[in-house]
Amino acid sequence: MSKVCQITGKRPSAGNNVSHSNRKTKRRFLPNIQKKRIFNPQTGQWEKMKISAHGLRILNKRIK
Repeated sequence: MSKVCQITGKRPSAGNNVSHSNRKTKRRFLPNIQKKRIFNPQTGQWEKMKISAHGLRILNKRIK
């Protein structure tokens, strides 16, 4: 499953794990992706989408 939000375009970013002794190893920061069914009023159908939690908040704000 790709970790890309279909609303905001958020995708994984890279960084470092830093230990107590300050050693650095690479890691990934993954977006909080959820599978949701969203109603599309233009087509009148439900669509399955992969949306980040931030993208869900944007949709809820624009709907209200």
